[in-house]
Amino acid sequence: MKTLSKNIFAFLFFSFLSFYIYAQNNNSKSTDQKFASALSIINYAYVDTVDQAKLVEKALIAMLKELDPHSVYLSKKDYKEANEPLLGNFEGVGIQFLIIKDTIVVVTPNPDGPSDKVGILPNDKIIKVDGELAVGPKVDNNYAFKKLRGPKGSLVKVSILRKGKSELEEFEIKRDKIPINSIDATFMANSEIGYIKLNRFGQNSMSEFKSSMKELDSKGMKNLILDLRGNGGGYLNTAIDLSDEFLDNEKLIVYTEGVNSPNQKYNSTKSGSFEKGKLIILIDEYSASASEIVSGAIQDWDRGLIIGRRSFGKGLVQRPFQLPDSSQIRLTTARYHTPTGRCIQRPYINGVEQYYKDLSGRSKKGELIHPDSIHFPDSLKYYTPNKRLVYGGGGIMPDIFVPLDTTKNSDYFSALNKKNLLSQFVLQYLESNRNSIKKNYPTIEDYIRSFYIDESFMNAFFIFAEKEGVKKDETGYSKSEKSMKSFFKGTIARNIWNTSAYYQTISDNDDVFLKAIELMNDGSFKKMKVQSN
Repeated sequence: MKTLSKNIFAFLFFSFLSFYIYAQNNNSKSTDQKFASALSIINYAYVDTVDQAKLVEKALIAMLKELDPHSVYLSKKDYKEANEPLLGNFEGVGIQFLIIKDTIVVVTPNPDGPSDKVGILPNDKIIKVDGELAVGPKVDNNYAFKKLRGPKGSLVKVSILRKGKSELEEFEIKRDKIPINSIDATFMANSEIGYIKLNRFGQNSMSEFKSSMKELDSKGMKNLILDLRGNGGGYLNTAIDLSDEFLDNEKLIVYTEGVNSPNQKYNSTKSGSFEKGKLIILIDEYSASASEIVSGAIQDWDRGLIIGRRSFGKGLVQRPFQLPDSSQIRLTTARYHTPTGRCIQRPYINGVEQYYKDLSGRSKKGELIHPDSIHFPDSLKYYTPNKRLVYGGGGIMPDIFVPLDTTKNSDYFSALNKKNLLSQFVLQYLESNRNSIKKNYPTIEDYIRSFYIDESFMNAFFIFAEKEGVKKDETGYSKSEKSMKSFFKGTIARNIWNTSAYYQTISDNDDVFLKAIELMNDGSFKKMKVQSN
């Protein structure tokens, strides 16, 4: 953070603070003077030297925490990092990696990225970065990010240990912009049903979505599954634009209002690319904000079915305000409402900490397994144009509830995952089998149809895992066998093809996905009075 003199910093800060307090508080002058006087007294009378900038930061954090769970302060550094996923790129060397035994191991270089262009390969171990030893207890994900990311055009030298080579190989990589994709997967679930998984609502999300739709249309798509599970949101405008793709002209998508923010309505246009055809949206307890805007609009207009588990419940809109030192306040300025008028924000009267414990509370109450444990007050019930009952005040309740399947979990599976042994074994397996898999299965469809995780594969894994300290548990394996094999097959697909191949491969072990396929063809759209053509 750029250092300012104490007096200048205080002047700029309190000028800003007084301006915004004035808009909301008739006693702004006395409040401003009280705050400034307290800070001045501390600064000139406290027993030790005071870091005034740090003190103000902590005051800001505490003050915003008193307002609501989503009003936050971001330092200049935090602001840049928080924006990266939504802006759609960062600057670095372009690799996917794992930390294995205190070593950075390349899973795969990004196609046509900086590392790929200089010849970095899967399973390469990064031993040195710019001449500095890059192995040992200090090495974690943050260490790797710090060493390998950097400004576009800057150079970084890495020393690589490659299988079959006795000496380290030296590479000089020129950093570049690395795209962060919003779309994790695009594929045809069958001859008529397309599938798209969207992980965020960022700056480039709509261009990616339209490319995915064009690809699916070329393959004969008639119906669509949009997967928003785990999507924590992003830009409001992106959520509006995505909703517009599915709704016909002049349909209310969302409206926002706050004490100091006038009511603002956002309507659909006539330019939607998928206004006809069956639409299913998948959500879960981690689907939030922009995901809930899209799901709410589709549900409220009887445009499609929402399947999965109750969403997070974030119905507050944040607006960024820049501070003099390039830090930022993201202040909640309005609530958003779905077309029927419901606000899906869940209560936060018990404080921020209790608010974020709600998800674990849902699990303890059995909500993720039994929908009957979810209760909505009568005052939060709303009706769609087709007289379907929907709820506000606590996230989007799906039209069709699909419970979390805990029967596939076991202590054995958890122990393997904690040590990341499944992913490590895949890397080891591909050292010898990558080329033969590419040769024998030219396409992902060939691979999904004909490749099997057989007994010899699993026996080799059990030996590997035992060497790493996790002995085979027959009961645990029996319980988790299908999930383990699905993970292995999907992870191999991701390493050879891409992330989309991973989701396509594991879809036959995804209960929510399979339920969506079933509902597309069993008359549920007509029965539930939802648009199907």
